[in-house]
Amino acid sequence: MRRPSHPTSPTFFAVACTVSLLAACGSAADGNGGDAGGSAGDGSAATDDTGEATYPVTVDNCGTTVEFTAPPERIVTIKSTSTELLLALGVSDRIVGQAFQDGPVPEQWADDAADIPTISDSAPGQETVLELEPDLVLAGWESNLAADTAGERDLLARLGVNSYVSPAACQEEAYRPDPLTFEVLFAQFEEAGQILGVPDAATDLVAQQRAELAQVQPLEPGTTALWWSSGGDTPYVGGGIGAPQMVMDAVGLENVAGDLDQTWSSLSWEAIIDADPDVFVLVDAAWNTADSKIEFLESTPATSELTAVREDRYLVLPFPASEAGVRSVPAVTELAAGLRDLGLGGDDASDGAGD
Repeated sequence: MRRPSHPTSPTFFAVACTVSLLAACGSAADGNGGDAGGSAGDGSAATDDTGEATYPVTVDNCGTTVEFTAPPERIVTIKSTSTELLLALGVSDRIVGQAFQDGPVPEQWADDAADIPTISDSAPGQETVLELEPDLVLAGWESNLAADTAGERDLLARLGVNSYVSPAACQEEAYRPDPLTFEVLFAQFEEAGQILGVPDAATDLVAQQRAELAQVQPLEPGTTALWWSSGGDTPYVGGGIGAPQMVMDAVGLENVAGDLDQTWSSLSWEAIIDADPDVFVLVDAAWNTADSKIEFLESTPATSELTAVREDRYLVLPFPASEAGVRSVPAVTELAAGLRDLGLGGDDASDGAGD
């Protein structure tokens, strides 16, 4: 099955501001003292004194105002990042249909995911979605909510269906972080917890991921890498502001495409050969496998002489881990473990839990 590898926009991640009748918006720090390219609630906007969720909860999501008067109970998820966030928050029983999944869920959620019906292997159409009578469509990409897919957001709203796009896919510049950071990602988890009425679950998820991230010992500066997602004649690679850059920063890899002010971008083989990365991070997807990328690198004369190819330095991640979501922190620990296996990681680095 041939599938698109990325959203139509190069934008990847921004967090919108959570507000309610109880509090005004607060801004989310980007981890370096600056604005993360969007804002998120401060965690108190939609909870009462006991920490329970209160409603209404109103969010500015990619420039669209969405009001939730009660926890969503019938949710359609589009893209793996959407489904896996609900699995991580313990509300998989609310998913009435999933679509456009990028691969199997991690083993710890396999039982919870087993009974979720798949309504489409690609972006679902509006009729297919509305047949399920959802009260929320949770989309991984902004393009999943369009006239030729699940339906435009204003039309869905008129039909009584709320919509929420992963802030990773917000296309307007005001909602795009530059760059994406884990602080922005964790703010999205907190916002989802408020919307879904499970703020404690979101707080626990963030705490667990912060702890896992803190165990990773980054490499000393100097090891270069290229994150290759798809494409052959012209590779599609991780640029300098999205999830690949965020993950590589956390593990201490220097992105040879880091000067590209995009989440994803095409990059010529001439530029890649000139950069001669020490490591390739290869995205493994059913429609464009890591093995096929390795075969290309090793069988093509110009690339077969690259340092990473000669030294057999390949790190492989499943496609769902290449997009900003609950697998981003496990991707860091997995890459750190892989670097140690290649003899590049520090002895005192965490073994990590992985997926």
